[in-house]
Amino acid sequence: MDFNEYAYTAEQEQFRGEVRKWIEENVPREARIPAGAMGGGEEETSDELMAVARELHYKLGQKGWLYPTYPREYGGGGLTGDQDIVLQEELRRNRVPRYGSNGLVNATLLVWGTEAQRMKYLVPLLKGEWISYQSFTEPQSGSDLANIKSTAVREGDEWVVNGHKVFVSGPGPANADILFGPLLTDPDAPRHRNLGYFLIPGKAPGVSLVPMRLLNGSRQHFVYYDDVHIPGDALVGGDHEGWQVTNTTLEEEHGGRGAPLAGNDLARALIDHMRTTERGGALLGQDPLLQQQAVETYIDSRLGGLFTVRNYSMYSKRMEMSYEGSQSAAWTRESAVRNSRRAQQMVGPYGPLEHASRAPQRDFVAGVSKRLPPHAGGTTEIQKTIVARRLGISRTPERAAPTPATATQFSG
Repeated sequence: MDFNEYAYTAEQEQFRGEVRKWIEENVPREARIPAGAMGGGEEETSDELMAVARELHYKLGQKGWLYPTYPREYGGGGLTGDQDIVLQEELRRNRVPRYGSNGLVNATLLVWGTEAQRMKYLVPLLKGEWISYQSFTEPQSGSDLANIKSTAVREGDEWVVNGHKVFVSGPGPANADILFGPLLTDPDAPRHRNLGYFLIPGKAPGVSLVPMRLLNGSRQHFVYYDDVHIPGDALVGGDHEGWQVTNTTLEEEHGGRGAPLAGNDLARALIDHMRTTERGGALLGQDPLLQQQAVETYIDSRLGGLFTVRNYSMYSKRMEMSYEGSQSAAWTRESAVRNSRRAQQMVGPYGPLEHASRAPQRDFVAGVSKRLPPHAGGTTEIQKTIVARRLGISRTPERAAPTPATATQFSG
């Protein structure tokens, strides 16, 4: 299947025209993401661009295009999957800056939240008025996520939270309105039955964030909770159901929802690089070894894109999903490392650069220097274990956690 030859209907093209008109009226040319920064380089997270992205985050939310397939009654766009594809194509083609809010909690609220919680928490998130960030990992519980030590203790109508998290990722967690994730509610209860899932106001007294100075920059943070008082309705699900609620979030994070567009940016940039760059008086594309590496990179990238689009199609059609999300996640992580290594051989000394503006091939180098960490959202080994369990070839078989597509009348 060649996505470039997909035939859009007249109605879809009419919607495309509406999207383009909105972008022209709301996204100034000087505010578009610079060439070379689409992969997440320093330029993409400059203070000026972040301010523009935050404003557009709000505008998209008010339009219903921030989370376009979520129900209108909660602030979503109520759009079809086909409209979502057109919308995402135009936002990407026009380099519209996007703010780094983590929207995984939205699906969790649709599945596990009460109607009152949806109106209080989900509506401002979908409308772009609030931003949220995931607060899961602790120093002792990376791959072993159920080993949570941070606590939530009931006091009257409130919960009091203490503890700390690590690797809260993104450019703007310090401005988060909601930090969501599991906390220990009953230290005497059995494992997987001792947690609650909470929505913690990011600006509440006692919440503090400290950037982590890592080799890959400072886009990750420590989060400290020191006697943080949160309302009773900040608990989503029961006070012993946190692990089950968490798995709905993880189902989406691991790729169970898929995405409307296949991300083949690295492969496309690589082909362009091969066609236009000389080394030793000849184009790189004339080197048989580099040709083979380019083909392998394209195949890896293409397969990952097909997994992503397949999952989006299954999710949109409310098909019951099993191993597909973790299969996609495992493939993407492993192929990203392979492709990055191949690409760095073609780029040569510019490959390790973090700043795309310092290299002659700006679009390409920005993608090469940003390897997808194989550990993000659960290690590759975890994804493979999930696949085995859901195929029934493990000692502990399991089913996929509920999502809006399988457990509600919504398909957010």
